[in-house]
Amino acid sequence: METTKRAKPQLVTLTDAAALRVREILAERGQGYLRVGVKNGGCAGMEYMMDYVAEIEKFDELVEDKGVQIVVDSKAVLFLLGSEVDYETELLHSKFVFRNPNQTDACGCGESVTIIPVSQ
Repeated sequence: METTKRAKPQLVTLTDAAALRVREILAERGQGYLRVGVKNGGCAGMEYMMDYVAEIEKFDELVEDKGVQIVVDSKAVLFLLGSEVDYETELLHSKFVFRNPNQTDACGCGESVTIIPVSQ
């Protein structure tokens, strides 16, 4: 009996706008990676975080999408699986936005979220 291997889903994807902005930011910095993750905080329990890192940490996941590489914090993988990162520009501000299928709630100001990790 022949078994077929199921394709591994992309951990995180980027919209065209997010990929372009990440490319611009990293070009301005000259090197390194954009690292995304989550941390405990805010009134809803968790906050998305983004940071610049010079090197990938041992257990982090390197994700490539639309010609851009980002790093996903190893502790955030089960919280971010299936997420899309977008970059929105509005009249008074621009920001990265996470569209996360694992997010179940958000606080009124939108700064913190409730995320249920993907069960294995």
